[in-house]
Amino acid sequence: MSINITLPDGSVRSYEGGQVTPAEVAASIGKGLAKAALAAKVDGRLVDLSHGIKQDAEIAIVTWDSTEGHEVFWHTSTHIMAQAVKRLFPDAQLTVGPTLDEGYFYDIDTPRTLTPEDVEKIEAEMKKIVDADFPIERKELSREDAIAYFTSIGELYKVEIIKDLPEDEVISAYTQGEFTDLCYGPHLPSTGKLKAWKITNIAGAYWRGDQNNKQLQRLYGVSYPSQKELDQYIFRIEEAKKRDHRRLGKELGLFSLREESPAIPFWLPKGRVLWNTLRDWSYKTQLRLGYQEINTPQVLKVDLFHQSGHYDFYKENMYFMNQDGTEYGLKPMNCPAHCLVFSEGVHSYRDLPIRYSEYERLHRWEYSGAVHGLMRVRGLCQDDAHLFCTEDQIESEIMGVLKLLEQTYTTLGLKFKVKLSTRPEEFMGDIELWNKAEATLERTLNDIKADWVLNPGDGAFYGPKLDFDVTDSLGRTWQCATLQLDFQLPLRFNLSYVDRDGSQKAPIIIHRAIFGSIERFIGILIEHFAGAFPTWLAPEQVRILAIADRHVEFAEQVKEKLLDYEVRATVDSDHEKIGYKIRNGQLQKVPYMLVVGDREAETNSVSVRSREAGDLGSKSVDDFVADILQEIKEKRLSQSHLQATEA
Repeated sequence: MSINITLPDGSVRSYEGGQVTPAEVAASIGKGLAKAALAAKVDGRLVDLSHGIKQDAEIAIVTWDSTEGHEVFWHTSTHIMAQAVKRLFPDAQLTVGPTLDEGYFYDIDTPRTLTPEDVEKIEAEMKKIVDADFPIERKELSREDAIAYFTSIGELYKVEIIKDLPEDEVISAYTQGEFTDLCYGPHLPSTGKLKAWKITNIAGAYWRGDQNNKQLQRLYGVSYPSQKELDQYIFRIEEAKKRDHRRLGKELGLFSLREESPAIPFWLPKGRVLWNTLRDWSYKTQLRLGYQEINTPQVLKVDLFHQSGHYDFYKENMYFMNQDGTEYGLKPMNCPAHCLVFSEGVHSYRDLPIRYSEYERLHRWEYSGAVHGLMRVRGLCQDDAHLFCTEDQIESEIMGVLKLLEQTYTTLGLKFKVKLSTRPEEFMGDIELWNKAEATLERTLNDIKADWVLNPGDGAFYGPKLDFDVTDSLGRTWQCATLQLDFQLPLRFNLSYVDRDGSQKAPIIIHRAIFGSIERFIGILIEHFAGAFPTWLAPEQVRILAIADRHVEFAEQVKEKLLDYEVRATVDSDHEKIGYKIRNGQLQKVPYMLVVGDREAETNSVSVRSREAGDLGSKSVDDFVADILQEIKEKRLSQSHLQATEA
């Protein structure tokens, strides 16, 4: 009996014997693939390389260069780390050890708090396990046998997990050497596949996240197929610490986070300049594209949120108040209010599309454990817009948004990827409309030949969406922009326009934000640029350094000329040596410092120091003004910014 295996390129290979494994398929394709193989996807399901295939199937070999490859690699690493802990602390009990976006952790009930010295010993024990290259074998167990086995070895948390599983759940365990763990898998074929690893942190964690349960030791780790990749990861982590927007925000005087208003930033003068620069750039760009700016109230009657569906689907993230017996809510999103604005007049198909934009404050309740600097706040502003259009206009409007998004992100040296997020488990409206909206988004992405991936079940409660993941200069991804296709709200608000034939039709709403939360976007930019913003975006673009008191008057004249051209300039007239002033300007990451003394005052010139290039020599004031205006106009990125973008 032969088994036909269809590969991702559409080619078909036949194998005799009634059964074949992914490992054998990989070996038949080539030695390189067999060596790189970590697992496989059989008819879309992720399995071990030893998985027996007994009928015709589609198969893709999973290597490190894939999301699934990372998941399998790090999943196995959790078992190796847990095995090392059990060797050193036999009385320790294991709970769960999932993978993360980068790395993994295992929550373990240890007989005592672990120390840095323990970490070194665990890492050394992991090396012994890796060097032993134990085969990793899967075995399915009945519920009774699984409970009996894990009870016999004292793993009572595992017993609790098994008892909570559905009755029809397939229970499996994986064994490597003397170590067996409850696990769905899949795993690497052997422990020797690991080449480099590090335990990155130890923290406390309550069993099942309940503070009434026992506190466990959470061991975080990361591993890679080579020491070089691990070293690169460690470099990124150390660099990320240096770029932490909370630290840089304080050092550069951009924003403050205070207990008087938790998770709602205070924007300091320089930070507000940065905020305004982004906002004004966005506003002027959108104005040329036919957007109309509106302003809607922050406080609205709760009835509106019942009508929009936000009360049913989003109330846990909203702020409410009661005045004179009437309940109000702080708006978490602009869309319900924008629907009211659209309903103000009678619209013809000739009026559409209508593009409303708004840059006003929103409030969303976030739990204290979720907030993080500017990345997750309770008070935020979005560069929000709602596009009311006909069905025939959907594709062109989406293409316009994508073009705007690409222009915006390219200007900032940011790359992005697109995800199509589909209907979540909890949603409102008719499924047929959902299917129609999802099909429209998919067709549009395919028509424009976009590179996109499916993100099932992560749409908004009222419609599917496109999410845009941005990659920064350290290779980290951040979800920023979003575009949501909405057939539901126009019906709930009874919105309509007069079509060509005189009939009333409901418009379609495209919700979109390019930055997303401006607060979050600024946090990302701070870390992306390490606080060294391009000149056009820098809160302080030029600092003029007077060598002595007698040069302050000329420095002020240079500043006034720059201000006349809306270049953000200041004068450092402190009684400090010029070397100190230069160092201070460098620490503040000012793009240009202009040193002025006797010679400069006499010749109406400045000695120019660039943050990027150092000493640029002497220039006339007029030449410097012309040069910096051109740089600002072009929104030019520095060489270091460009190199980081390419990397």
